[in-house]
Amino acid sequence: MRNVFDVSTYLRRIGCDGETGVNIETLRKLQKSHLMAIPYSSVAYGLRDAVDVVDLDEDAVFETSIAEGKGGACYHLNRLFHRLLRELGYDVTPIAGSTTEGRETFGTDIEHMFNRVTLGGGEWLVDVGYPGPVYLEPLPVSDAVHTQYRSQFRLVEHESGYALQRRGAVTRWGVVYTFTTEPRQWSDWKELEDNFRELVGDPDRHDTQEILCGRAFENGQVFLRQRRYLTVRDGREQVRTITDDDEHRMLLSRILSGELG
Repeated sequence: MRNVFDVSTYLRRIGCDGETGVNIETLRKLQKSHLMAIPYSSVAYGLRDAVDVVDLDEDAVFETSIAEGKGGACYHLNRLFHRLLRELGYDVTPIAGSTTEGRETFGTDIEHMFNRVTLGGGEWLVDVGYPGPVYLEPLPVSDAVHTQYRSQFRLVEHESGYALQRRGAVTRWGVVYTFTTEPRQWSDWKELEDNFRELVGDPDRHDTQEILCGRAFENGQVFLRQRRYLTVRDGREQVRTITDDDEHRMLLSRILSGELG
């Protein structure tokens, strides 16, 4: 019998059983716990399943990504998290971001899917599905610099919206993604879906099976992109190229299972 979307099951899976409050303390716990419990994973779905962005079967995705803990991409994870927050009573809106890599690959500015929460007189960015170093807890929409686990984040004006920038303990400011706070509908990602289908269906493309996985831990995050292994701990980044196949399989398994050691 298939698991249908269920708030109690969701909260238990991310280690937040009973956390149903609508306040910033609960929101912080929900986001960080989600990032630690559920991986970003490009291998959770087959390519044909992964191209359904707009008319997503939320129950089927809930079963795979959350109930089974296999994770997924931004439009799996942030869309389900949007539904969780909405059903808990949060004022939450989907918004769209864009990365340089995404524009080059998919040719659209409506690419990354994440959420904005209006709470306590302020607005917060909430993201549980980005495949790179990002804020582990909700980020206020403001002009101040905010520090999380020795990584710094700030929003700077960019065209008609913002650029989210991050700086590590010993690195310079760099752009994570650009975005506007314009409320979105799931149908706004139709161009991304169409371009994704075209890319996957192109027999001359050989980069559609990319391994891209990541997970958070208490004071940082870890990511594996093909052979590049990146760890961010207390704001300090360490990058290695993994040449040994056995080590590569081991690291991938650890990220997907959560047994980071």
